[in-house]
Amino acid sequence: MIQFLVDHIQRKGKTGLVSELPPALDQALVSAGLKAKVGPLKLSTVVQRVAVLSTAHKLKRLPNPCELPTVRTLLSRARRASVKRGERPTKKTAITRAELEAMLATCDDSLEGLRDRALLCFGFASGGRRRSEIAAADMRDLRKVGDDGYIYRLEYSKTQQAGVKADSTPDKPILGRSAEALAAWLGAAGIDEGAIFRRIWKGRIGPALLPGSVAMIVKRRTKLAGLEGDFGAHSLRSGFVTEAGKQGVPLPAVMAMTEHRSVASVIGYFQSGQAEDNPAARLLR
Repeated sequence: MIQFLVDHIQRKGKTGLVSELPPALDQALVSAGLKAKVGPLKLSTVVQRVAVLSTAHKLKRLPNPCELPTVRTLLSRARRASVKRGERPTKKTAITRAELEAMLATCDDSLEGLRDRALLCFGFASGGRRRSEIAAADMRDLRKVGDDGYIYRLEYSKTQQAGVKADSTPDKPILGRSAEALAAWLGAAGIDEGAIFRRIWKGRIGPALLPGSVAMIVKRRTKLAGLEGDFGAHSLRSGFVTEAGKQGVPLPAVMAMTEHRSVASVIGYFQSGQAEDNPAARLLR
């Protein structure tokens, strides 16, 4: 384990940042499909792999090298060094209301346009759903309420997979324009059972979208809208929280929609949304 950390964690050398992994071994890992490209791993990736290894040892009831004091000390020092170098975790650019409106404007009334409009509205308005949750959305969990709304029961989520009881209801409202977009797609596609969001091939409706396809749709619509940034499916989730912060929505209400379990994991996005409205920033006005 120590050798793994030494090989992959970058440290400051005389010529800049260096790692100890031999180039030949690095290339062999790439050739074997164990790495995406030659070069050092991000610190977040190293930490994630250590966590996976630790869980695997615990499940098999084996001595856990990941919990050795030397391993914890190395990781702790690596994190401090990373912060001192000014490195920050990479996050997808948030899709707030302004970006979402620009993306929706690129969606026409074709089947593809109707699907993408409904998908974007559903993913954002129902609490910033993850791409896996959007792909897994099913008609059996959708019910109509009133004349212009839906309630979607989120039976599949990362929180539920982890076996943790969320302090929220699984019922997510889809109202107003979002409900209209969803109704238009379901009507045009003739969907009354099964997956809500599906592939379209030569004008024909196919099986459910894959999570990766959801990310591709988001990226394509941001490109069509001429938006600049590093966008992905998670941009809808971070954008929902950021927009809620901008509009002054209470944090508990936001977390009830997103199903975040930890305040710490959501507060960064939330505070980012509120930052520009902080009255203390306008003392010279």
